[in-house]
Amino acid sequence: MIRVVLPYHLRNLARVGAEVELSLAEQNGERITTNAVLDALEQRYPMLRGTIRDHASKERRAYLRYFACGEDRSFTPNDDPLPEAVVEGAEPFLVVGAISGG
Repeated sequence: MIRVVLPYHLRNLARVGAEVELSLAEQNGERITTNAVLDALEQRYPMLRGTIRDHASKERRAYLRYFACGEDRSFTPNDDPLPEAVVEGAEPFLVVGAISGG
């Protein structure tokens, strides 16, 4: 079970609580990636399609960041495996609204 924490505005849009649990399994020896988590999230909550990633390019939207195990994964390739603690559900995968300014 992978735990995903969304920013407040996306929780409201999807009508979910503080955390979303997704059931994902490694297939054919392939580790679970950021893309796999976001694909499952968008499939389960279609209203989130295009809010976290661009429809066509699948690139992260500006002003959103990804974190796993205290590490900023926003610029890590989305096909890199997630840490075991996230895959096992011990730590959540965070989608955080970034703040700009000085």
